[in-house]
Amino acid sequence: MHAVTFFYKTHGWQTKMLRFLARKIPSVMVVALISSMIAFILPRFAPGDPAVAIAGSEATPEQLAAVRAELGLDQPLVLQYWDWLAGVFQGDLGMSLITKRPVSELILSGLESTLELTLLATILMITVGLVLGVLGGAKSTGLGRLLLDVVTTIFLATPPFLTGLILIVLLGIVTPILPVSGEVLLSEDFVEGLKYLILPALALAIPQGALVARLLQTTMTAMRNEDFVDLAKAKGVRPGLILRRHVLRNSWGPAVVAIGLRIGDLLAGAIVVEAIFARNGLGSLAVLSVQSRDYFVLQALILGAVIIAVVIQLLCEIILATLDPRIRLEG
Repeated sequence: MHAVTFFYKTHGWQTKMLRFLARKIPSVMVVALISSMIAFILPRFAPGDPAVAIAGSEATPEQLAAVRAELGLDQPLVLQYWDWLAGVFQGDLGMSLITKRPVSELILSGLESTLELTLLATILMITVGLVLGVLGGAKSTGLGRLLLDVVTTIFLATPPFLTGLILIVLLGIVTPILPVSGEVLLSEDFVEGLKYLILPALALAIPQGALVARLLQTTMTAMRNEDFVDLAKAKGVRPGLILRRHVLRNSWGPAVVAIGLRIGDLLAGAIVVEAIFARNGLGSLAVLSVQSRDYFVLQALILGAVIIAVVIQLLCEIILATLDPRIRLEG
């Protein structure tokens, strides 16, 4: 009997999940298509001409025209977009206008570094956000709550580049505990790579973690004033149990959504942080591509970042619907 009940519950959840995905995937595809248009058009608004970057500022108009024709930049934008999009569907992101190397090869060369940074920053962001948020939400008054509010406010007001500079001064110069420049990949030497990774990951994670903490703290404070919490207190339920079963359970939703949105911000912040700590990731590649007007590399980076953000948001919605019983996948 228990096996049959388990089967039906599992089957029902799978059916709801399929319906949920069937509703969400078309909108994700539309967003991806619009994002591809933005990724294609946006780099072309940057000042400068890639033909000049390739041929040099002393090139004649005839030489520049020859370079544009060779790169296909003399074709109508619609045709250029169609050719590029068709290549993307075939796994071909094009050739770098400057280095003449496949864009996919350039991205893969910096992908591991950025993934390591973003992954550790995400773990630290979630840890900082949940610890500070739960501690702040569990306290309504007192010196402890005041100190937590001050800490989260300072973290929120400090952008990643400034956080990075402060960490460099404190932990790299005043107290030289960790290296402040360069990188060693975790796949090459895990312990040494972690040393190079901690400071940039903290610089990314602290401001975003503070935002998650403040949101979770605010939500928990509001939940502690709800009628069902007062009812549980009147029934004599222990404060710790009320906090876990009633306050925390009903406060996870906004925190999960915030974490998903913040991961996208981590990817964007990695551009600045990688430059500060001299890491050879996708952020450094993006900066070089902007400077050299390398359209195809910029297009691929923008498109990839948007698609990753959309997929993460979709996963967060699934997690939220699973954690929060008030939300239904088939809603």
